Amino acid sequence: MSAIAYGVGVGPGDPELMTMKAVRLIKENDVFAVPGKDPREAVAYKIAVQAVPELADKELIAIDMPMVKDRELLAEYHKKGAELIEDYLRQGKNVVYLTLGDVTVYCTFSYLQHIIEADGFQVELVSGIPSFCAAAARLGIPLTEWNEPLHVIPAFHSDSDSLKDPGSYVLMKSASRMKEVKDILRESGRTVNVVENCGMETEKIYRSVDEIPDDAGYFSLIIAK
Repeated sequence: MSAIAYGVGVGPGDPELMTMKAVRLIKENDVFAVPGKDPREAVAYKIAVQAVPELADKELIAIDMPMVKDRELLAEYHKKGAELIEDYLRQGKNVVYLTLGDVTVYCTFSYLQHIIEADGFQVELVSGIPSFCAAAARLGIPLTEWNEPLHVIPAFHSDSDSLKDPGSYVLMKSASRMKEVKDILRESGRTVNVVENCGMETEKIYRSVDEIPDDAGYFSLIIAK
């Protein structure tokens, strides 16, 4: 089948950080899938439309991706989302799925990709600048130096989690347990920096554990060195 489903990362928030390839694909295509019930309210759309204003006049598909932990329910939503995209692919129309950050890092498109490929359609991934790279640059600090490892963790999953391994830690999706995460950060003795809503108008920077509010927003990224 000749039509392609593109997973396109639009970067962390600043439209100037979008890649030239992402901009070109948005200009060249007519159908766009966006996670959420209202595509025009999606963060990825709001970023992309600033870089490519003509996106506002193109066809948008809402891909509902509820934030729940019920795997069976999620599988149903993923199947529905994949089917919506496949309907256009069967018509010979490419579909560009816009996603925040990079399309290979904790990305909702990954779930759809598996289904779409299994159904015989072609998928291509277009990398975007990951949020943790952009956050480190915004803070003016290197993520790693010399032979230090880098650990990227999607929040904490148990009270026994710690930061004892050598190297730098990136903590993503920690907002729902921020108070607990702050306790672990204090105990680690590490240098902590946080960027909330990196690259967006609502961006905030915290330079210590004590500065981080317990109700920090969902897009709060922690770097512990």
